[in-house]
Amino acid sequence: MARWKKIALWIVFMVLGLSAIATLYLQSDRPFPGVSTDDLTCVSNESIPKGKSVQVPGDSISKNITTQGEWFVDRTGRAMILHGINVSGSTKVPHSPRLGTHTKEGFYETVYTASFTGRPFPLSEADEHFGRLHRWGYRFVRLLVTWEAIEHAGPGKYDEEYLDYVVALVKKAGEHGINVFIDPHQDVWSRFSGGDGAPYWTLEKVGFDPLKFSETGAAIIHNVEGDPFPKMIWPTNYSKLAAATMFTLFFGGNDFAPDTRVDSLSAQEFLQRHYVQAIVQLAQRLKGLPNVIGFDTLNEPSAGYIGNSNLEAFGILVNGIMPTPFQGMVAGAGHAVEVGEYEFAVTGPREVRRVQLNPSRLLAWKDAGSDIWRKAGVWGYDAANQPVLLKPDYFVNRNGRAVNFSEDYFKPFALRYQQAIHAVDSSWLIFNEAALFTELPRFSAEESRKMVNAGHWYDAITLLTKSYSSWVGADVRTRKPLLGRTAIRKAFHDQMSDKKKETVHAMGQRPTLVGEFGIPFDMQEKAAFRTGDFTTQAEALDRSFRAMESNLLNYTLWNYTADNDNTRGDQWNGEDLSIFSLSQKKSASGPDAGGRALEAAIRPYAFKVAGEPLAHYFDYEEGEYVLRFHVHRVTNLPTEIFVPDIHFGKGFDVWHSPGQLAFDEANDLLLFTSTGVGEQVIVIRKRD
Repeated sequence: MARWKKIALWIVFMVLGLSAIATLYLQSDRPFPGVSTDDLTCVSNESIPKGKSVQVPGDSISKNITTQGEWFVDRTGRAMILHGINVSGSTKVPHSPRLGTHTKEGFYETVYTASFTGRPFPLSEADEHFGRLHRWGYRFVRLLVTWEAIEHAGPGKYDEEYLDYVVALVKKAGEHGINVFIDPHQDVWSRFSGGDGAPYWTLEKVGFDPLKFSETGAAIIHNVEGDPFPKMIWPTNYSKLAAATMFTLFFGGNDFAPDTRVDSLSAQEFLQRHYVQAIVQLAQRLKGLPNVIGFDTLNEPSAGYIGNSNLEAFGILVNGIMPTPFQGMVAGAGHAVEVGEYEFAVTGPREVRRVQLNPSRLLAWKDAGSDIWRKAGVWGYDAANQPVLLKPDYFVNRNGRAVNFSEDYFKPFALRYQQAIHAVDSSWLIFNEAALFTELPRFSAEESRKMVNAGHWYDAITLLTKSYSSWVGADVRTRKPLLGRTAIRKAFHDQMSDKKKETVHAMGQRPTLVGEFGIPFDMQEKAAFRTGDFTTQAEALDRSFRAMESNLLNYTLWNYTADNDNTRGDQWNGEDLSIFSLSQKKSASGPDAGGRALEAAIRPYAFKVAGEPLAHYFDYEEGEYVLRFHVHRVTNLPTEIFVPDIHFGKGFDVWHSPGQLAFDEANDLLLFTSTGVGEQVIVIRKRD
């Protein structure tokens, strides 16, 4: 009998356990609070009269979008929730010749002559792409440019054709009702250190021989290594010799490499001066365009070695062949060094073998005398002529005090950059990005008056592993696992909430915009490319969007790449995060041909709110959008909500607080003019 009691008890526990799991699953299927429509007026879309959104003429002074406290606002003062996208992933590589990172031929031969005119797409295709983005609801763009594109031919030699092209492109965007901010993009410093951004000559000028980076382990470069290129290995370049040195010089060369001079200037002054002046060249040409609302400081910068208290330990991301910073310096100086090769996994990196780095004993420098860190005394040789670390705390203490990268080095750069941009047009917003794994410095009220916190965020496990689980995740703040959809969703919401708190701490009541987030479309070993079913990608993308929406965040999704395809993705380092692909366009028809996971990527949102937004969300599975906002005073300005055909084209019903409805068919905007004050509610539900 006792045995049967044990079996019965076991069955009860199993049922309770399964019930708990099922409850967790069902909760996640309906992740939003219910909204009562009992006291709201219901109208079908067929009964809504036609209308037209409010258009305020532009001029050469006022911008289409400015800020008021924590909100972006339009010319009428209505709050805007910016639903934008990055254009584009392939802007990182030249257009002529077409040098995707998988291309070896012509890589080093064209360092001074490659042209970026035509990136992100030729002007002849601009109407097609901007028209598509407008139709999909993306009326705000983070437009990528690179320092290399502007100044690749040499210091002070600007590519006038490219600058003219960007101006023409921005004007085209304006014709389609699309506002932009300019993103001077970089990843791990330069194409020639495994990423994109800075010109080749910046590396040569400080004493490097970039032709030897691959052999010496100073960088891992797709164009040199060829295929197969390990997935998501390029970020490890941030901790390697080339990129770490360049960022250290760019932000802190005066303190950490005071004897390194370039053209009679300190390395820091030389690099910062040329970078800022290159972006100013573009700013001067864009002045007066009302749809240009500002400039990013610098995409995903790094502190380099600054603040690194252990030069014999790895950084946060460990993947592939991994020298420590000290081993990287030694290998770059012409020594063979035994290091570990690692495999990245959710549970943590695992060493798979030991390898010899730089067995040919080549120099990453022009000559031994150019080695910046040996000259600075960071490392040297012992009595047996063996490399030894001499100053392990070199990058954490300067002039007798501990360094603070954000306050001591990033802030002076950000203010210098802002001053240069505002010397051209003082109304432009400055979209500040903290260096990776650091926080923004604190700015005074006057300093931050025209600033935006524009840091990035990704579903890290999905991005790095190129696989998706709706049930298992990790909290990047605590590095602890997450189990269940509800737990993951809450962690994502909390991380986005922290973004807004960071803004208040650093800048006060200023807007927060997540400059990048997105998901890899080649996840699950590219299964969707074979089946055409992007359901998993849609679920992953929607999970990130919900974190943005639940925090009323502004954002620019990564990304839209006009020449994306199933073979090479975004044409850069094996990444494939574009919601558009030529491969899908070839196999589909209709106005949305080429789109991927559009049920999640195209979504309703509050375009302009005649009041203060309180909450909004979209459930794409149920086809329901809810907006709550507060009206402080009656106005004849309508609240405008983007209502896309993909979800609501078969008909929809609107529940709303007292007020008048109209619909702008040309722009897919539902217009609601409130007749009262206080909290207002609008609910839009699709009809099957």
